[in-house]
Amino acid sequence: MAKRFHKIRFNEQSLEHEEVPFALRDYVLYFAGRTIVVGGIAAASIVLFERFFESPVDRARERELVFLEQQVERLSAEVGQMEVILADIENRDDAIYRSIFGTGPFPEHLRNPGTGGADRARHVRGYEHSESIVSLSAEVSELQRKLVAQSRSFDEVLDLAKQKREMLLTIPAIQPVRNEDLKRMASGYGYRIHPIYKVRKFHYGMDFSAPTGTEIFATGDGVIEEVKRQYNGYGRHVVVRHGFGYQTLYAHMSKILVKEGQRVKRGEVIGLVGNTGTSVAPHLHYEVHKDGKKVNPAHYYFNDLTPEQYEEMLMKNEAPNQSFD
Repeated sequence: MAKRFHKIRFNEQSLEHEEVPFALRDYVLYFAGRTIVVGGIAAASIVLFERFFESPVDRARERELVFLEQQVERLSAEVGQMEVILADIENRDDAIYRSIFGTGPFPEHLRNPGTGGADRARHVRGYEHSESIVSLSAEVSELQRKLVAQSRSFDEVLDLAKQKREMLLTIPAIQPVRNEDLKRMASGYGYRIHPIYKVRKFHYGMDFSAPTGTEIFATGDGVIEEVKRQYNGYGRHVVVRHGFGYQTLYAHMSKILVKEGQRVKRGEVIGLVGNTGTSVAPHLHYEVHKDGKKVNPAHYYFNDLTPEQYEEMLMKNEAPNQSFD
């Protein structure tokens, strides 16, 4: 038989306490009260547990959050270091690498391109650490743009280096006749007395006196642009186009050993000394042209002369004597 609940009630007529069975209303109030008390205790327990105790899942998430914050700080510091290194590379690029090859700094608008456009960090906004992530993302994006620009700059420097190497090979940088084959340097660049007309005339080259048949060398890499056989003027002569605005002329040859369009290397024999054309003795008349202008060849003998030999050659070049042509 189910247990019945009773309540104590004072009977005013009999002046005694008596047990009265619960009515339906009493049962409702009884269980409602118990439910409220138990619910309150449970809620309080949950609040206290969550306030003063952490579950294993919460502790794991807290550790992960701390780890991620540390990683963001570390990455931010490393990005800062990379920015410093990149700035140093940019300075070296402009102040050293480009200056070596005689070109100006990399354009500022290419090195630091604009950053306009849509907000690329909108998907990470709205969180507790959004500002840190947005700032780091902006720094990384800026670093990426500068790295791309620097890569393009280095591509240009590499092209300049390749051109510089080619230019160093093509500049007329040696004597066209060996020192041991020279009788003397007959005449230099400047005003000289013409051997036939006996008038003061500007001599646009250098005359190297040597026996007929002495080997003549190309003074730089290039292409044979012109081969001429005349009875006056330069006589048998050759013009070499070196590129970068340089040309050289070799005149009064006794024999020409190359043909037009042929590629030659510095030091390659292109002909033999002679006495053809308007010439009074066997010699080589040698000229250097830069950007269409005839310049002093003496300034280009820096590959095969010692400083002492170079100074001696300059003195002979400047001596006021008579040319051979």
